[in-house]
Parts: sequence; C-alpha cells; structure tokens
Amino acid sequence: MRIYGNRQLKTLPGQATRPTTARVREAVFNIWQGEIAGCRWLDLCAGNGTMGAEALCRGAATVVGIEQAGRACQISRHNWQQVARVEQEWRILRGDVRQRLLDLSGQVFDRIYFDPPYDSGLYETVIAAIATEQILAPDGELAVEYSADCWQAGAIASLAPSRHKHYSRTSLVFYRWATPPAAIT
Repeated sequence: MRIYGNRQLKTLPGQATRPTTARVREAVFNIWQGEIAGCRWLDLCAGNGTMGAEALCRGAATVVGIEQAGRACQISRHNWQQVARVEQEWRILRGDVRQRLLDLSGQVFDRIYFDPPYDSGLYETVIAAIATEQILAPDGELAVEYSADCWQAGAIASLAPSRHKHYSRTSLVFYRWATPPAAIT
C-alpha cells in the first residue's frame, strides 16, 4: 500500500483489518486539505495505521492510534516510525476502543478518524464517548467510515452530522459539535 509522497507501508495479509481504500483516504485528505499540518490527529480502530501515517506525512503534529489487534499495532508502529519526523509525536494504544478512549480524557484532537469493523456495533457508543469525554476540539471534526448496510448516521450526543459522502459501498459522515463545549481548548 502506498500513501502520500509515494511511501510504501506494510499491511496485514487478508481483510482482517479492512484498510481504508485509496479513494476514500484521498477524499478525506482532500476534504481536510489545509487542516492537517500542525493538527492533533486521533485514529480509532487504526488497523495498519494507514490513516495515521498519511496524517504524519501531511504534517500532523501529534498522531494517536487505538487498535485492538496486537499484530496490527506492531505494523502501525513500524509504519509510523518510517514516516514520522523527529518533531512529530505519535503513539499506538492497544486495546478496546471504548476503554482506551477513557485513557484520553483531558486530551483534545482536531481531527478524528473512526473506522471500526462495519458490523461491530461500536458507532453510537464510541461517538457518544468522544462527546462525553470532550475529546474533539471545539472547531474539530470527526470522520466516520461506515457501510449503510450496517449503520445509519445521525446526531449522537452533542455531535451532529455536517456532511455525508458516499463512495460505492463505503460512506463517510463528518461530525461537528452542535454547540461546542466552552470548557475544552
């Protein structure tokens, strides 16, 4: 798999981690063009770490990933090590995304990418936790990758859909605060 700057990344064999397609990845970074350099990026259900690696290549200041599969965490670490510059901070947290999100309480991210297994049933729980823990910056945006066959996007907690994009069987919904919390920075 290749990303920005024609960099080659390692991936797990098979579809166990279902990497984000090049078309969807390109669309996300086109939509967020001009918003990545210097941002704080959170990659939920990071898989091989492709989205986080892309964010690092495009100048994100901080990238944090959460992934449950141990082998995928190892590959993400390898991939991020290969593309990160010295001044960039990054880390992979292994474990259940619902539990590990609680470990991020008090931290704020400008861009969050959430790509769980489509039939996992994680959508509402995780998006609500992002709102409850106030992990999304007041002017930040959360992108959620999903299949319309498995989930229907709608407002969750204090987060409301701001735009929808569809790419064959893959859909993206972008969330923003309906009313940004005043307490977070």
